[in-house]
Amino acid sequence: MNIYEEASRCLLCQDAPCTKACKTGDPARAIRAIRFDNHKPALSWVKACSDADLERAEQACILHPWPIRIKELLRSITPDDVEDSHYPALDITFCGIKCENPFFLASSAVCTNYEMVAHAFDAGWAGMFYKTICMQEIKEVSPRFDAMHNNATHGDFYGFRNMEQLSENPVEEDFKILHQLKWNYPTKVVIASIMGQNEEEWIKLAKMAEEAGCDAIELNFSCPQMKYKGMGSDVGQSPELVKAYTACVKSSVKIPVISKMTPNITHIAEPAEACVEAGADAISAINTIKSVTMDMDAEVAGQRTVSGYSGRAVRPIALRHVLELAQMPKKTELSGVGGIQTWRDALEFIQLGCGNVQVCTAVMQYGYRIIDDLKLGLQRYMAKHHITHLQELVGEQLPSFMNPDHLDRNTIIYPKIDKELCIGCGRCEISCNDGGHQAIVFDKETRQPRIVGTKCVGCHLCRLVCPMGAIGVTKRIPKKKNL
Repeated sequence: MNIYEEASRCLLCQDAPCTKACKTGDPARAIRAIRFDNHKPALSWVKACSDADLERAEQACILHPWPIRIKELLRSITPDDVEDSHYPALDITFCGIKCENPFFLASSAVCTNYEMVAHAFDAGWAGMFYKTICMQEIKEVSPRFDAMHNNATHGDFYGFRNMEQLSENPVEEDFKILHQLKWNYPTKVVIASIMGQNEEEWIKLAKMAEEAGCDAIELNFSCPQMKYKGMGSDVGQSPELVKAYTACVKSSVKIPVISKMTPNITHIAEPAEACVEAGADAISAINTIKSVTMDMDAEVAGQRTVSGYSGRAVRPIALRHVLELAQMPKKTELSGVGGIQTWRDALEFIQLGCGNVQVCTAVMQYGYRIIDDLKLGLQRYMAKHHITHLQELVGEQLPSFMNPDHLDRNTIIYPKIDKELCIGCGRCEISCNDGGHQAIVFDKETRQPRIVGTKCVGCHLCRLVCPMGAIGVTKRIPKKKNL
């Protein structure tokens, strides 16, 4: 059984019937751990369960007529080799602010009122960037969300498009909420996201944030769907404007100022460097990517518009922008945003230089509860690699990145087929023949593929398309010289 494929079918139910039926453990929590890349620790939630317990849980699964094979799934996992007693703390300092962990809510629909944020803080999130506050009246459209799914599946989307703008609350109400949150949760990090239309508005909002007791301010230079001119990503594309607005805010408050960059630009470092020159204490990136989807159900009274794209699909793009920011000549602290769903996603941003990460779309899909697996996975990774302080991971992968002309082009790694795992589907031969270098021969009698070494160029397309994970790698060796 592929445990990840089976766990991916789970609906992640509220008040899960499988756990209620089990009574001796929490199979729903165990399956959620697998879904969010913590399969080894998953056993801790069912260690007291007998086969009969798990069978009762499976019978209670509401996914009929093909319930999750709970017993087989959980019995397929080997015990964890990392003791939870050795898990390190996840605290880290960002802009001089002590954070209990690096996981923050991004400025968005996931943090728009007191009750939501309080719920998130109680769940274990270290802080949040509150939904952007502005002086203008905001009226949202309906519907305002759309998603990209695989083959008409429902619920588990890989890309998400939104037409939301900023907070619809009165300005005074939002800052009252922020003040109350900081008062009731003094150890949590409360950051106000603001957007002005001119210097006067930027300064006024910044001062209100400081007076409310906020730990820091994020300047939203990046919202892709603002209806007002001189606001959002249009500003974020101008180094001159972001520099001026950052400077005026920085000179008006004493708390840290974080400038949020737009990905809707060719060179993200240009406006970011301008913000740093103006005194920004950190840069956050990215906001959503301008996009178009064509689903008729997402039309607003028969009309369409360009709006922001997020979710798992944008993570590689977000990482590319973060890398460019981390490679700026003048160094600054970074906050990473874009497609983070699991702890491994978060780790990638941290390894490229981010002191914290912000999450939005994954919370909208699965709820604040994902913080459990974000923290668990990162702690387990640190324990397994003997890392005692999270700061050690910040930027550790930056030295491995270089320009394409510096990459090793004199060696090769050949793919290797594991005959025990191969089931003879022939997908590797199809892809190599039609999209590669015709280096795989498929015997239709034995249904066994064979790699032709003289033709193979080591591109590894075959390994990526194999549905069984039956193609691995060999050692890197020097390329043969052409005669």
